[in-house]
Amino acid sequence: MKRRTALLGSLAAAAAATATTATRAETPVDLQLVLAVDVSRSIDEVEAELQRRGYIEALTNDRVIDAILSGENGRIAVCYTEWAGTHYQMVVIDWTVIDSPSAARRFAEKLAEAPRQSQSWTAVGAALAHAGQRFDNSGFVSKRRVIDISGDGRTNDGPPAELVRDRLLELGVVINGLPVMMNRTNFGRPPDLTLDKYYEENVIGGAGSFMIVADNFDHFGRAVRTKLVREISGVDVTGRPVPA
Repeated sequence: MKRRTALLGSLAAAAAATATTATRAETPVDLQLVLAVDVSRSIDEVEAELQRRGYIEALTNDRVIDAILSGENGRIAVCYTEWAGTHYQMVVIDWTVIDSPSAARRFAEKLAEAPRQSQSWTAVGAALAHAGQRFDNSGFVSKRRVIDISGDGRTNDGPPAELVRDRLLELGVVINGLPVMMNRTNFGRPPDLTLDKYYEENVIGGAGSFMIVADNFDHFGRAVRTKLVREISGVDVTGRPVPA
């Protein structure tokens, strides 16, 4: 209960801090994007490698680069985090401007070299709270602030995801989801065949929010590419602008 209260309280503090720093000079970008990636123990080493490689390849994909360069400012700011239980919320790569193929390549190389850990529990709510705090004093200003959260399970630790989600929506943050549907047992439990429904009802939200489901980690990279193009370009699959 104390951890839940602390996490929700930190979001309120972030809102107040945002109000006091709004007049500070900040770099304009088309999008501030936090990539929040599940590293709980339900993801084995092979799957973790496929997941990390999916982001590396997606961030340097021509379609993703074209989407970045086509924006009003021609640049976005990205922060890459990894999460498990409430005890493990880690910034792997802090805010970085991507405004060219070379900048995307440098980000991807840094991600490839970063150490990777596996931790216990799945705290979707805590992951959202941690991601939301990244926008505070980011040094950037944008019309859109998006959390892109991916994972293969639902919350079993920390605050309910929907409570944190609702608080972030009040701050104008959009949350998109990438649930990974694994058709296998998880620590002796049957596969979660309704994880996509859980993400739809409890995780994603905000103007133009969406989720893309990956059937497994072999398909993860393709799902990430599709998702990033849609998030960065600000249009949905029909080509219509996503509401700001």
